[in-house]
Amino acid sequence: MSPFGGWGTLAAFLALLCCRGSGEEQFEVPMEPNHLLVGSGEFQVINFTASCTDPKKLVLETALHKTFLEGQAQWKLFKVISISKNMELMCSFICGGKEEMKVFNITVFYPPKQVLLTLSHTSVAVGTLFTIECRVPAVAPLEGLTVTLLRGTEILYNQTFVGTARFPQDVMVTHHTTADREDSLHNFSCEAWMDLRSRGGGLVHRVSDPQRLEVKARSGAGGGQVITQCRPLGTG
Repeated sequence: MSPFGGWGTLAAFLALLCCRGSGEEQFEVPMEPNHLLVGSGEFQVINFTASCTDPKKLVLETALHKTFLEGQAQWKLFKVISISKNMELMCSFICGGKEEMKVFNITVFYPPKQVLLTLSHTSVAVGTLFTIECRVPAVAPLEGLTVTLLRGTEILYNQTFVGTARFPQDVMVTHHTTADREDSLHNFSCEAWMDLRSRGGGLVHRVSDPQRLEVKARSGAGGGQVITQCRPLGTG
């Protein structure tokens, strides 16, 4: 399954106009470079399009492996694969005897690929303290990452992280609570959402495998105490 979640197919095959202009034989390069957001290890399809009717030397320059897919006189379609770090792509062509080029800045992100839920106990008495841990390995950026702990469809805890670190790191959410009779009737689960829409990307969603807790009756069990901790691992 693509780490892009529901928008993965669209994002992976996004066709980008490499060079735009006005007029049949004229070309105007935008002053600001385009910025692309690509999941680590993913590929990007580039639609390299010229504005004039008879461009020369349509070239896409990159150190990565690229595959020519198809093309006609005014455009070429390339597939750039195994993008694993921030880099630049440069495309150029000659139109009316003038060479023009456009630079694309690629930013790599690391979406949640695994969400790992652990319960400290599989069987407890009513009123006993137990711990729910959810770990999301190797994600970046933390900005826009939300981790949600659930009992059935009920949200037990919800945390949105902040941080702009470029390199992936593990995130851990730890939730301490006391067992309730209702706990044995529901699955526990953990969801991770990475919202990249403010950066021109999409919404990535992953969910853990469900876990069950057996709750045994005990006289005198009362209300539960709740303590929640959340932190990115390895940040001190």
